[in-house]
Amino acid sequence: MSNIKVSIVGASGYTGGELLRLLLFHPKVEIKQVSSESYTGKFVHKIHPNLRKSTQLKFVSAKELEACDLLFLCLPHNSSQNKIDDFKKLSPKIIDLSADFRLKDANEYEKWYGHKHTRPDLLNEFIYGIPELHRDEMKNANYISSAGCNATASILGLYPLYKNNLVEIDRTVIEVKVGSSEGGNKSSDSSHHPVRANVVRSYQPTQHRHTAEMLQELSFGQKLTIHFSATAIDMVRGLLATCHVFLKDNLLEKDIWKIYRDAYGNEPFIRIVKEIDGIYRYPEPKLLIGTNYCDIGFKKDEFSNRLVVISAIDNLMKGAAGQALQAFNIMHGFDERTGIEFPGLHPI
Repeated sequence: MSNIKVSIVGASGYTGGELLRLLLFHPKVEIKQVSSESYTGKFVHKIHPNLRKSTQLKFVSAKELEACDLLFLCLPHNSSQNKIDDFKKLSPKIIDLSADFRLKDANEYEKWYGHKHTRPDLLNEFIYGIPELHRDEMKNANYISSAGCNATASILGLYPLYKNNLVEIDRTVIEVKVGSSEGGNKSSDSSHHPVRANVVRSYQPTQHRHTAEMLQELSFGQKLTIHFSATAIDMVRGLLATCHVFLKDNLLEKDIWKIYRDAYGNEPFIRIVKEIDGIYRYPEPKLLIGTNYCDIGFKKDEFSNRLVVISAIDNLMKGAAGQALQAFNIMHGFDERTGIEFPGLHPI
């Protein structure tokens, strides 16, 4: 089988650069083109200096893109939906890393994003991009919409509990702490170093858009309430979700462990982290930098029915490029670990 010819639209951002880094070393991929309107004609390593001597690719304009086997879209939100017909002409398969096609309900999209979706007719053509939830659908999919990073960590952390109807559905509280790379590579007042450094800043205490993905994927036909907040911290990469749920029954920790083991025991990129002692007894995003793992741990409150679930990922990997490549592998029948086996570094 010949290599899959892929192109990346919007390859100059952090997510596009991370995806390019992974694809350059994927044994079944040929990178055909990478686009950037701001850096057309410049070498890729001018913008992504970590790729020096790894590639001599230059950015092209999206207008210069040629037909390929699969197109990765790494564009700002609200861009893909307005150009999707042009992209579909270029490739029979698309993986969109933006939020444009994550939600199935156009009304929910308008509620959370503040404007109407321009192509609601296509929402159901895209498979929601968490492989652990939708692997079988991805095998025959032509279009995948990668999940949001906050949503990925939160959903994976809570999915076994909601799937088994073990928690009170109106009392979930999630607080996510995220690094600065989640904001993208465009500078702003909030990302200016003297302002951004050393912060613990609540930037979205309510109504974060990723909540819509959590409600969609965890509902199982029930009407949920999820209270979600996001806090920026002094870290470049990484995300830690602390999820407070309330169990319907007073389960023991060994019961909870079995539930997670049954759900994720065979998953290549989920690790259940639950040690009795030591500083690494719960998930820690620092250890996941550059990896496609989602580490999940938990602690039962001995004085109540509260269960605290802790989930960590690298927002640019399992939260974006790595997860997209995992989906790509599934679409093409490859071992889904191909190109994303890196275990991380310690110490770092």
